[in-house]
Amino acid sequence: MRTPPLPVGRERLALRVSDLKQFVYCPRVVYFSYVLPVEKTPTYKMQVGREEHAALEVLESKRTLRRYGLERGERRFRVRLSSERYGLTGVLDLLIVTGRDYYPVEFKNAPGGPALHHRYQLAAYCLLVEESFRAPVRTGFLYVVPRKQVVPVPMTPSIRERVHILLARIRTMVAAEAMPPGARDRRRCRDCEYRNYCGDWT
Repeated sequence: MRTPPLPVGRERLALRVSDLKQFVYCPRVVYFSYVLPVEKTPTYKMQVGREEHAALEVLESKRTLRRYGLERGERRFRVRLSSERYGLTGVLDLLIVTGRDYYPVEFKNAPGGPALHHRYQLAAYCLLVEESFRAPVRTGFLYVVPRKQVVPVPMTPSIRERVHILLARIRTMVAAEAMPPGARDRRRCRDCEYRNYCGDWT
């Protein structure tokens, strides 16, 4: 069953694609971004991640596309995307275009492999690419930097629907101004930029 488009209205909160990833990782990150804005502390992990992304773009532009299962295609880095329909904006790490086919790619510094929040973030980008280029996206890719591994993520009806549900949950939380529980895995709090504001959790 196809998920109906989200209603468009001025009252709807505009979100970033990264908000969806953060909400799945820890809902409080989104809460502190929109409901109770506070000064966040940039972490060492964030700085390293930006530097790795820049270096990876240089290397990626020189490689073949075989690791993606593609013979040829055009690479477009840092593609800015937005959608009034979904109320979303974001910057996609890489978009591979082969004729009429579009393949969104996100680079992830995830030593343990891609997690659920990475998949939902990629799925949201797939939806934005579909709308921006008026072409169906069947598969996206997560490039796991430490492993030099490419993980395909099929755009199934279930993951599409889940993205819609998560966006609605985020907007409901912000509208209610209700602080959600923190991350289930407390290890995620170690490098969090909002750690100092979660005294009841960490």
